[in-house]
Amino acid sequence: MTRFARANLPVLKKTASYYVMHIVVAAAVAYAVTGNLLMAFTLSLLEPTVQAVAFFFHEKVWERRSARQRMAEVSATPAS
Repeated sequence: MTRFARANLPVLKKTASYYVMHIVVAAAVAYAVTGNLLMAFTLSLLEPTVQAVAFFFHEKVWERRSARQRMAEVSATPAS
């Protein structure tokens, strides 16, 4: 697990900061809509948790896509 964490540290840090920001925004919106603090905290923890996991995998897909594009560009470049 530590090898996984080290290999993905930048994405994990970005995911964590996104998660905290999302919880704050979700709690404010949920409280504004419901007027219920307990419901606001419950909703603000559930939805961003799912989003944070989805975001991590979304980032990984985009990283792979970018790497494939770079490899295609390198292989398409004629050798000098």
